[in-house]
Amino acid sequence: MIQSISAITLATHDMARAVGFYSVAGFSAVHGGVDAPFTSLRSGTCFVNLTAQPAERAWSWWGRVIFYDSDVDGLYARMLAAGYRPSTKPRDAEWGERYFHILDPDGHELSFAWPLDRPENPPAR
Repeated sequence: MIQSISAITLATHDMARAVGFYSVAGFSAVHGGVDAPFTSLRSGTCFVNLTAQPAERAWSWWGRVIFYDSDVDGLYARMLAAGYRPSTKPRDAEWGERYFHILDPDGHELSFAWPLDRPENPPAR
């Protein structure tokens, strides 16, 4: 029986730019780095892997990955302060989560959310 997703791997045209974005989001590099063709970043038990792709390699919308963050509003403020522009402001959804959406520098759609009925218990970073 599947218990959780271990990691998601996303393509990037610019590793340094992508690593910078995910660092602001709260991820720390555990393998690779800004000059590597493959980088693995971790936040708590969540991993985001980045794989460098040539500029001519194109991709289209594939879906959205949702990360839980106990301080959705704080993360939103950090993203704005770093110059990123989320596509939505944090809001309370009818399905019981506070969330916002943002595109990473390569156009991958991300959502950062936290259940409204769950007490704050910040994940290890």
